[in-house]
Amino acid sequence: MATATIDEERLKTLLKSALGEALEEHRDLVREIVEESLEEIVLSQAIKQGLETPPVSRDQVFAILEGGR
Repeated sequence: MATATIDEERLKTLLKSALGEALEEHRDLVREIVEESLEEIVLSQAIKQGLETPPVSRDQVFAILEGGR
């Protein structure tokens, strides 16, 4: 059985190339993953901020949503 040897720099170059090609070919998937990650971060920050503020009534929420205060 023959064994192939490859130096670290060559392997690093090949891996970078393969990763670059994969990202280029699946650009929509990468974009979707990044968008979903950002949405999750923003949602978690909104939840944290909401937990640190005093509660409001349902009527107050709807008044704000309808444009009144």
